[in-house]
Amino acid sequence: MIGVLAAALVAQIGVQALHRAGASAVPDLPPAPGLPALRLGSFGENEAAARLAMVHLQSYRVPDYARLLEWLGEILALDPRSQYPLFSAARVYAETADPARSRLALEFVYREFLRDPERRWRWLAHAALLAKHRLKDLPLARRYAQALEQHARGPEVPPWARQMEIFILEDMNELEAAKVLIASLLRSGALSDPAELRFLQQRLEELEARVSPR
Repeated sequence: MIGVLAAALVAQIGVQALHRAGASAVPDLPPAPGLPALRLGSFGENEAAARLAMVHLQSYRVPDYARLLEWLGEILALDPRSQYPLFSAARVYAETADPARSRLALEFVYREFLRDPERRWRWLAHAALLAKHRLKDLPLARRYAQALEQHARGPEVPPWARQMEIFILEDMNELEAAKVLIASLLRSGALSDPAELRFLQQRLEELEARVSPR
């Protein structure tokens, strides 16, 4: 069945481009096939089809990130539970030396995170770290970290991910804003882990000492 599925899917998404590549050893990525074509080629096996489509995608050269992200978005729509497209966006395509392409990939991760925060938080956390350390863009890193704090509230999300905005605010020397954020977290009642509460209380006291030194 999987062999038939693979053949049908490849036909649907334009494998003939490989034969039109001429002298090029690695052809350019063709236009995304569209979600209806992917679904048609999947014969109801969406998870398997999504994996095959990711393998197929990686056989191409990617000069056009807008086209790449269309592919990733369609594959993710085909199998919303898959982590593979977001892993590729965050850990492969965003880690390019080209800042403009990196930003495109990070924004894709951000948009898709908002569709399913509890399942996709780890990729936005990585996007925040890339924005901070690779792009040196603290406002962008804060935007991603703020989205994590606001939307990823499930028990599977570790404290360090929810607290990223605090440390980024400190890096931006926005100490008052960091204080306000910690105080709001402590007052919210959303935190139950005693160790996390102690850590935040200690951090708040340290910030208050830095802002109002004796």
